[in-house]
Amino acid sequence: MKAALRRALEAALGAKTQEATPVSGGDINDAYRVVLEGQGPVFVKTHASAPPGMYEAEADGLRWLDEPKALRIPKVLAYSDAKPAFLAIEWLNPGRPKSGFENALGQGLASLHRWGAPSFGHRQDNFIGRLPQDNRSNDTWASFYWQRRLEPQIRMAVDRGLLRDATQEACRALETRIADRTGAPEPPARLHGDLWGGNLYVDGDGEPCLVDPAVYGGHREIDLAMMRLFGGFGARVFDAYEEAFPLEPGARERVPLYQLYPLLVHVNLFGGGYEGAVERALRAVL
Repeated sequence: MKAALRRALEAALGAKTQEATPVSGGDINDAYRVVLEGQGPVFVKTHASAPPGMYEAEADGLRWLDEPKALRIPKVLAYSDAKPAFLAIEWLNPGRPKSGFENALGQGLASLHRWGAPSFGHRQDNFIGRLPQDNRSNDTWASFYWQRRLEPQIRMAVDRGLLRDATQEACRALETRIADRTGAPEPPARLHGDLWGGNLYVDGDGEPCLVDPAVYGGHREIDLAMMRLFGGFGARVFDAYEEAFPLEPGARERVPLYQLYPLLVHVNLFGGGYEGAVERALRAVL
């Protein structure tokens, strides 16, 4: 850990650092287990070129997810978006899933979604990965999903030359049909927003914990579709969710629609290798 980051942490947390050990922190950040004098360990993530506001937005998202007390969310201890930028949260000892883990996750996620949100959107913009996420509210879910989620990612991918003409044409076709594809009206759910298997953590008590959010108020099928995209969640999780908060008819058919957003994000983060998955999702939707 660089000396400037160490000094910034000590000033923010009010304690001297005794040791800092690098740990796995994902694709974007450098991460450390930092032991503080008289306070024990904390988890710290940092990035030398963090976009302005990234850690403030993540801190806000963690606190927002924690309000319903539906699932364990790590407590925010400090953050800074000035260089050196960092986020410090409570250290969670890792564990193994206890008996009933999948039931607890499915039921907890249902409770989180049911808690709701004031609108489609959020009180501030944030990020998904390192890409900006526009959270200005819309009156309807269909308009929000197109204007604030799909269209910005499509425009970015087109500008970067990552989508072929046929894919762009299919996107334009979806725009004209989006209101008929998004399902029955529901109030906005409180979404994690980036719920793939890597953002599910098992704490020392064997309980599920959610990390690295990209929060907003939206359709609850977004989180569930993301969970199905890359695996990591057992069938019992979805069954427990359905038992606690049954989905509207047609939810299974809407999975490709709600996977389009994370797939487009992956095109823009990692390149055109994901375009084939975008095309398949569009075919299933149209």
